[in-house]
Formats: sequence, C-alpha cells, structure tokens
Amino acid sequence: MSSATGVDVFAALASPVRRDLIRLLRDGGPQSVQDLAASFDMRRPSVSEHLKVLRDAGLVTERRSGRKRLYRLEPEPLMGLRDWLTPYERFWRERMSDFAALVAEESATEGEPA
Repeated sequence: MSSATGVDVFAALASPVRRDLIRLLRDGGPQSVQDLAASFDMRRPSVSEHLKVLRDAGLVTERRSGRKRLYRLEPEPLMGLRDWLTPYERFWRERMSDFAALVAEESATEGEPA
C-alpha cells in the first residue's frame, strides 16, 4: 500500500495525530495549517510535518490560496486501503459467525440433561 513516492499509507495512518488530521479534513473540508493546528496541543511546524507525511502518502493535497496553504483529503489511497482490507473483513466476519454458532451450540448442550 505505497504511494507513488513510496510512503506507506499504513505508516502514514499509524499516528493518531495523522488520523485526527484525516478526520478533520474529512469532516471540515479543505483547511489551512493554522486552522488544523488549532485542534491540537502542538505547534504549527509539528502539524506541518504530519501533513507532509500525509501528502507524501497521497492522502492529502496542498494548494496555495494567497499566503495560506490549504490541505484537502484525497480519498483514492483510502479506497485502495478499503479494497485491500475487504477480504480480511469478510474472513473475520465468517470466523465470528462460526464462533457465535459454536457458543450457541455449547450453550444449548449445557442446558440438556446428561
């Protein structure tokens, strides 16, 4: 799951701060570094570093608007991640269904007289 620049999308999303940035951009649309930094207890340069990692992974794009840099969420890498995860989600859903059936079967057996 690497972008064109080789930054792993999983690695980019490993940081809770970067996941929060993704959420803020998803919910609030394009925003400046200053606006995004207001949501964190860290300095603007630190937020900019996190945004660079997200940009290198292709998860956000940057556009200049006057003196501001606006960051925008790019959904394509997340869609690729979703597509990659779908078979695993199906696998675990089936396993949990099998587990629930086993628990129900054992509960019914425990209630029967010996």
